[in-house]
Amino acid sequence: MHFYRLCVLSLCFWWQANADSTWQDAILRTRQSTKSVTVDLTKRYQTMDGFGISEAFQRANVIVNLPAKQQREILDLLFNTTSGAGLTILRNGIGSSPDSSSDHMNSIAPKSPGSPTAAMSYVWDKKDSGQLFVSKEAWKYGVRTFYANAWSAPGYMKTNGNENNGGYLCGVSGKTCSSGDWKQTYANYLVKYLQFYQQEGIEVTHVGFLNEPEFSPSYAGMLSSGTQAADFIKVLALTLKAADLSTTIACCDSEGWGNQGSMTSQIKSSGAENLLSTITSHSYTSSPGSPLSTTRKVWQTENADLQGAWQSAFYSNGGAGEGMRWAGLIHNAVVNANCSAYLYWIGVQTGNTNSKLISVSGTSYSVSKRLWAFGHFARGARPGAVRVGISGQPSGVQASAYLNRDGNLAIVFINTGSAAAAVAVDVKGGWKGTKVTRAWVTDNSKSMADLAVVLSNGAASVSVPGRSMVSLSVTE
Repeated sequence: MHFYRLCVLSLCFWWQANADSTWQDAILRTRQSTKSVTVDLTKRYQTMDGFGISEAFQRANVIVNLPAKQQREILDLLFNTTSGAGLTILRNGIGSSPDSSSDHMNSIAPKSPGSPTAAMSYVWDKKDSGQLFVSKEAWKYGVRTFYANAWSAPGYMKTNGNENNGGYLCGVSGKTCSSGDWKQTYANYLVKYLQFYQQEGIEVTHVGFLNEPEFSPSYAGMLSSGTQAADFIKVLALTLKAADLSTTIACCDSEGWGNQGSMTSQIKSSGAENLLSTITSHSYTSSPGSPLSTTRKVWQTENADLQGAWQSAFYSNGGAGEGMRWAGLIHNAVVNANCSAYLYWIGVQTGNTNSKLISVSGTSYSVSKRLWAFGHFARGARPGAVRVGISGQPSGVQASAYLNRDGNLAIVFINTGSAAAAVAVDVKGGWKGTKVTRAWVTDNSKSMADLAVVLSNGAASVSVPGRSMVSLSVTE
């Protein structure tokens, strides 16, 4: 019996020693495989304005017409900073249509005064195709950036006499009309729209007067070169100043980055760049991959997968509507093209395409992971945050970092690989030491769910799962 017990004890000691060795080796391997990522607060780039959506062309009415419970749930999903995506920009469409049929955005001056010098007759329905309601609700959540954007001037101000099918604003370079020069009247029209919103308690921060000006759609739109846009910018700037409005001018919402670059060069050559606060572009024909040549802030104001069937996954096979693809598009625009804002086309809409972030059917709705891709950026990089330097991320992991005005540091990781990536974040450049850290993860099964973080020697360590997105909130 003594011999047996001795053998058993020896076996236990052998097992324990080897188990400890195995466990220690595992810890060592984990430490060795953890990638040290450095955030450098001394390297500073653009100041962020935020991330957002539009509810133009009466899409806002989808929200307006929902029962109170679903309405609140969807508004929370869009704008709540703790349970939702925390979006911070709303892009409203300034209507040019004489009616509200179909999805038309109605004009505040539906009838022509007859000439540009005649008195305008304005009509304010306190609805604005449902956009006023959504704007007021967004304001309650803390949204303070409102971009009012006209797709077209009213048809009677244009060379083709129609809000649709292209046409130019009468009076811009090379475009004369028998009815006269409508540039000042159009500027007055836009200012009146801003004043209507001001009366409702909403301060519109940015105003645009073109949408995809190289395109002649069957719906509202208006053609323009950069030189012609500059003609109008000069008039609008003086009109805004005379009206004592703080709203700044944005231009020109081209179809793609390349064409917006050309338009921006023409605006600069015409001496109007300094009258703008923001250069705006869409990403349909070319994406933001490098900075535009401008001293102004740059926004990506519209992009979406317009045709693909509704997709709610974060990652499946790399499809156009997947959340991880959109996380990468936002990252590239912000990091590689220095965009200060990135907007999806539509927040809430019916139908079976990816043109929106939330799909509504009757009184039910489905939430795409695209929304949460936006949420990681929007909740992390609040308006006024400065993008700062970050280096050392593992292969296959995209990373960006933002120092917020309240001193909070946000770091966003996108792991495009299938294997988890362990990272330890070290902050330098005046950082006193990491004390409080939280993390959230999004993948196919989780939507900004809490993720465990380890604090050790002033560094925050976290494991970024494969095919996922993780954001850290770090406080010293």
